[in-house]
Amino acid sequence: MQVSRRNFLVKTSLALVSASFYTNQLLAAAKPTTVLGIQLYSVRDDMRKDPLGTLQQLALMGYKNVEHANYINRKFYGYSAAEFKKILDGLGLKMLSGHTVMERKHWDATKKDFTDEWKLTIEDAAFMGQQYVISPWLDDSLRKKYDDLVAYMEVFNKSGELCKKSGMKFGYHNHNFEFSTQLNNQKVFDIMINHTDPLLVAQQLDIGNMYGAGGRALEILKTYPGRFELMHVKDEIKSLQAGDLHDGYESAKLGKGIIGIKEIIDEAKKNGGTKHFIIEQESYQNDTPLNCAKVNLKAMHHWGF
Repeated sequence: MQVSRRNFLVKTSLALVSASFYTNQLLAAAKPTTVLGIQLYSVRDDMRKDPLGTLQQLALMGYKNVEHANYINRKFYGYSAAEFKKILDGLGLKMLSGHTVMERKHWDATKKDFTDEWKLTIEDAAFMGQQYVISPWLDDSLRKKYDDLVAYMEVFNKSGELCKKSGMKFGYHNHNFEFSTQLNNQKVFDIMINHTDPLLVAQQLDIGNMYGAGGRALEILKTYPGRFELMHVKDEIKSLQAGDLHDGYESAKLGKGIIGIKEIIDEAKKNGGTKHFIIEQESYQNDTPLNCAKVNLKAMHHWGF
C-alpha cells in the first residue's frame, strides 16, 4: 500500500521528536548526580596569603566546587560576598556549601529568634548560591547535660527553617567529641542525629575526624541510611606530629591511610543519601597542601568521580 507524502512526513517528524526525547532523557540520566569539591581549609595557609592565586590553581587542577571555611564580618577570605562571588564565577567555580559556626550567641532565647548576625550569615550564603550552611562545631557547654543538648537541637531545627526560607538547608559537621562523649549512656552523635529533623538539618559526615574516637563511617552509614547528604572525604594515618590532632591520628593523602575510603564512598552513594563529596586534608607529611589537593583529586577521579 502506498503512503502519501504528507503521511510520510508526519510519521517521520514524530519519529524524530520521539528519538530526540529519548536521547535527551538518556543524556539527562547520564549527567553526574554527585558534587565533588574541596574544603578550602585544606589549603588554609595558601588562602590566607593569596586567596585569588590559590583559587586559580585549584581551578587549573580541575576543581569545580569549593567549600569555604572563612566567613568573618560578612566577608569571605577578606572579600565581600559580591566580590568573592565574582571571583568564583570568573574561575568557573561554585560554592554550594560553607562552614560557619552557629554559636550560642546567635540565638536569642528571650525573643526565641536568631540574632541579626546569624540572619545576615544566611543572607550572604544565599547570595553566594550555597545550598548548605554548615556549622562545624558544637560549644563545649552544650555537651555537659543531655537535656541542654536535646533542647539546642531544636535551635538546629529552627536554623533549618530559617535556611529553608532562602532555598537552603542547615547542616552539621562532626569532629571527634561526638563519638567520645556520652550523655545518658548515648553518644553525642546519636543524640544529635535522633533529635534533628532530616528535612531541615543535613549531616556532613567527616569520615576521618571520628576514627581515633572510635567512629567508623561504614557502620554509621548503615545505621543511619539516607541521613548524610554531604561527606568530608578524608584519610587518616597514625600521627607523626607532636600533639593530639585526631586522637592520635592525622589526615593524609586519599588512599594512603587506613580509612578504607572506596568502600565508604560506595556505601554513601548507594545508601547514605550522599551527593556532595568534599575532599579535605589538614596534615601533609612534608608535602605542600596544593600538591596534596592535586593528588587527592586524581584519587577521586580514579574512584569514578
